[in-house]
Amino acid sequence: MNARVIPLLSNGEAGAMNAPDLVHPGAGAAPAKAPARPLLEFAQVGFGYNGAEVMKNVSFSIQEGEFVALLGPSGCGKTTILNIIAGFLAPIEGGALLENREIAGPGPDRGVVFQAGALFEWMTVADNITFSLRCAGRPKKERRQVAEEMAALVGLSGRENAYPYELSGGMRQRVGLARALAAKPKILLMDEPFSALDVQTREVLQEEILHIRDLTRCTVVFVTHSIDEAVFLGDRIFLLKDLRNGAFDEYRVELPSPRANAENRLHAAFIKLREVIYRKMRH
Repeated sequence: MNARVIPLLSNGEAGAMNAPDLVHPGAGAAPAKAPARPLLEFAQVGFGYNGAEVMKNVSFSIQEGEFVALLGPSGCGKTTILNIIAGFLAPIEGGALLENREIAGPGPDRGVVFQAGALFEWMTVADNITFSLRCAGRPKKERRQVAEEMAALVGLSGRENAYPYELSGGMRQRVGLARALAAKPKILLMDEPFSALDVQTREVLQEEILHIRDLTRCTVVFVTHSIDEAVFLGDRIFLLKDLRNGAFDEYRVELPSPRANAENRLHAAFIKLREVIYRKMRH
């Protein structure tokens, strides 16, 4: 089942659009360009645990460079979708495609940032960042260069020789982010990475991940329980509730550029979309 797209109308109310309208060009109109093939596609995906169905007929596509937020309550299937994209789980129905090829398992084209950081406590920041490169047999000189570049990208220059126990929670999450980016993945998968942080640190890291997305043009799929976080970060938001019939609501976010501007949290469009999604989640 396709997503139900919820546009915001000019009066600020939410309208509904169950399927796109068919628009036919008039006589003499230039033919429409074929849409770009999506980077990621779910085609009628179904999954379950121990005989219990979690999702069925879930379909969506994500274009290269998009930032898509998966929003919803615990148990609605957000992390399951992320794990299928990562290749940790396989659909029992339908198909999950990356660049039109079936996802057959984990790979370096997908980087994962976990909720708890999942760092190796006995390794330095540099060694944590370059762990995947070491596993791939990349030379030490290259690993050192990548460690320095990634540390600079996430604001940890000068801390490459520190150990995780010497870092704050926010710094640890920066290391996890740098490790995921070190392999230059096509898609960055983030599973509530900022949920355990204080509000100020969380907002700073939200702004930084948008800066990093702009610099790397990496596609991001981001799991969150927070409406504010989803609206601030996402180009699109998938609001999940019960995927056993394949249905979910989709919202497109229209905020001024640069998207990393903290003032966007006070923008009228941010406040309105937050209200619309809040009311939808409460009913």
